[in-house]
Amino acid sequence: MAPSPQSEERIGSRLWHITLSVAGREAPLAEVRSALEQLAHDHPFLLTSRYANDHAEIRYWEEAEDLHDAAAVALRLWGEHRSSAKLPPWEIVGLEVIGRETFHQRVAEGYGPPPASPVGVHPF
Repeated sequence: MAPSPQSEERIGSRLWHITLSVAGREAPLAEVRSALEQLAHDHPFLLTSRYANDHAEIRYWEEAEDLHDAAAVALRLWGEHRSSAKLPPWEIVGLEVIGRETFHQRVAEGYGPPPASPVGVHPF
């Protein structure tokens, strides 16, 4: 059931499911894992990260007023935490931002995102 315009007005923000994909030159797996674990510590809303030595996928929920705000925050996440989490110098190669209702509808219809590994940082 979609929230009424009045409830959205009161709340001012909604939840958005973010999938951020990054890729670049190979890095040691242990360093990638450590960096993603630090990112999860720095950004407590991270649900799960999957990684290899040359790419990673980060999935989490973001609270924002609209898709534009959620996407802007997601696009800054990797760069803003690059130094503090010691993330590899990879670039963002993919971004999906979908509303909570769309996420749940996709899952219910069987064509949602692949099931997440348990919360945390996991290899592909």
